[in-house]
Amino acid sequence: MTHPKHRPATDAAFAVDERNRAKRLHERAKYDRAAVHAVLDASPLCHVAYVVDGQPYVTPTLHWRVGDRVYWHGSSASRFLKKAQGTPVCLTVSLLDGYVLARSAFHHSVNYRSAMVFGTAQLVEGREASEAALRHMMESLYPGRWDALRPVTDQELKATRVLYLDIEAASMKDRDGPPSDEPEDLTHPVWAGVIPVRHSLGAAEPDAHTPEGMAVPEGLAALIASGKLRP
Repeated sequence: MTHPKHRPATDAAFAVDERNRAKRLHERAKYDRAAVHAVLDASPLCHVAYVVDGQPYVTPTLHWRVGDRVYWHGSSASRFLKKAQGTPVCLTVSLLDGYVLARSAFHHSVNYRSAMVFGTAQLVEGREASEAALRHMMESLYPGRWDALRPVTDQELKATRVLYLDIEAASMKDRDGPPSDEPEDLTHPVWAGVIPVRHSLGAAEPDAHTPEGMAVPEGLAALIASGKLRP
């Protein structure tokens, strides 16, 4: 398979440059938007990496996507979020799908999906825009919940900073399948194969102040039943 060193962006794929070009196991890399979006949408948890005063940091946070724009949020008091505004950042999402056990220690692996996106951190400004972004986050996790909650307050919005990046470059890598043993090892008498790792929601557990007998909302019940982390 020919591996692009540099490639301009198209409607179907992101540009390939020195930031996102896979240098190892490049046959596992994909640059098409659909593949990257699918990983970003599969898990609500991401890690954002940036440099503050010459020191690199990586922070976990919830994220949500609208087209090629990815949002995340945190406290307005966070020095990381203040310093990150206007700087290059790298946001990643990874999912572990299975342990791959081979006949050699050096052929053990994991099945996984991962996405890495690059862009410049920007601040969502204004009360209405911030509230709309946070509403989208809530609805992307718990459909129909925002309107059932008490209204947000000005103080809550002031205490929350919402950032986003427009994806400038991105790549997705994955592995799926059995171990890749050497032919001469295939007769070695040891168990080999894949142990799947599942990502799913468990049964809902009401807190002590939820009225007894109150049913889980229909949208949440459907989400739990689907076995997905996101709708």
